[in-house]
Amino acid sequence: MLEETFGAGYGRSVAEDLVLGSVGGRTAVRALADGVPPRQVWDAVCDEMDLDEATRWRHRIDPKERPRGPRRS
Repeated sequence: MLEETFGAGYGRSVAEDLVLGSVGGRTAVRALADGVPPRQVWDAVCDEMDLDEATRWRHRIDPKERPRGPRRS
Protein backbone atom coordinates (compact mmCIF):
# COMPACT_ATOMS: atom_id res chain seq x y z
CA MET A 1 0.00 0.00 0.00
CA LEU A 2 2.86 2.43 0.75
CA GLU A 3 4.43 1.98 -2.67
CA GLU A 4 1.04 2.32 -4.33
CA THR A 5 0.31 5.49 -2.37
CA PHE A 6 3.71 7.20 -2.49
CA GLY A 7 5.57 5.55 -5.37
CA ALA A 8 8.17 2.79 -5.20
CA GLY A 9 11.17 4.69 -3.85
CA TYR A 10 9.43 7.00 -1.40
CA GLY A 11 7.07 4.24 -0.26
CA ARG A 12 10.02 2.00 0.63
CA SER A 13 11.69 4.90 2.43
CA VAL A 14 8.55 5.57 4.49
CA ALA A 15 8.30 1.87 5.38
CA GLU A 16 11.94 1.59 6.40
CA ASP A 17 12.66 5.01 7.93
CA LEU A 18 9.51 6.61 9.39
CA VAL A 19 9.26 5.88 13.13
CA LEU A 20 5.66 5.31 14.20
CA GLY A 21 4.97 6.14 17.83
CA SER A 22 1.62 4.37 17.96
CA VAL A 23 3.23 1.00 17.16
CA GLY A 24 5.90 1.23 19.81
CA GLY A 25 8.35 3.58 18.12
CA ARG A 26 9.04 1.13 15.31
CA THR A 27 9.16 1.54 11.57
CA ALA A 28 6.43 -0.07 9.47
CA VAL A 29 8.86 -2.78 8.39
CA ARG A 30 9.86 -3.59 11.99
CA ALA A 31 6.29 -3.43 13.28
CA LEU A 32 5.10 -5.89 10.64
CA ALA A 33 8.06 -8.19 11.33
CA ASP A 34 7.14 -8.07 15.02
CA GLY A 35 3.59 -9.18 14.27
CA VAL A 36 1.69 -5.91 14.41
CA PRO A 37 -1.41 -6.29 12.19
CA PRO A 38 -1.01 -4.57 8.79
CA ARG A 39 -4.14 -2.48 9.30
CA GLN A 40 -2.76 -1.09 12.56
CA VAL A 41 0.54 -0.24 10.84
CA TRP A 42 -1.28 1.44 7.94
CA ASP A 43 -3.37 3.49 10.39
CA ALA A 44 -0.17 4.52 12.20
CA VAL A 45 1.39 5.68 8.91
CA CYS A 46 -1.77 7.62 8.01
CA ASP A 47 -1.80 9.29 11.43
CA GLU A 48 1.91 10.11 11.43
CA MET A 49 1.81 11.57 7.92
CA ASP A 50 -1.53 13.32 8.47
CA LEU A 51 -3.08 11.65 5.43
CA ASP A 52 -6.70 12.30 4.55
CA GLU A 53 -9.52 9.82 5.06
CA ALA A 54 -9.73 8.95 1.35
CA THR A 55 -6.12 7.76 1.45
CA ARG A 56 -6.63 5.93 4.74
CA TRP A 57 -9.49 3.87 3.31
CA ARG A 58 -8.25 3.45 -0.27
CA HIS A 59 -7.31 -0.19 0.33
CA ARG A 60 -11.03 -0.99 0.41
CA ILE A 61 -11.54 0.33 -3.11
CA ASP A 62 -11.15 -1.95 -6.13
CA PRO A 63 -7.47 -1.57 -7.17
CA LYS A 64 -8.50 -0.59 -10.71
CA GLU A 65 -10.48 2.34 -9.33
CA ARG A 66 -7.90 3.66 -6.83
CA PRO A 67 -6.44 7.11 -7.39
CA ARG A 68 -2.66 7.23 -7.81
CA GLY A 69 -0.31 9.31 -5.70
CA PRO A 70 -0.67 10.89 -2.27
CA ARG A 71 -3.89 12.66 -1.42
CA ARG A 72 -3.77 15.32 1.22
CA SER A 73 -6.46 17.55 2.59
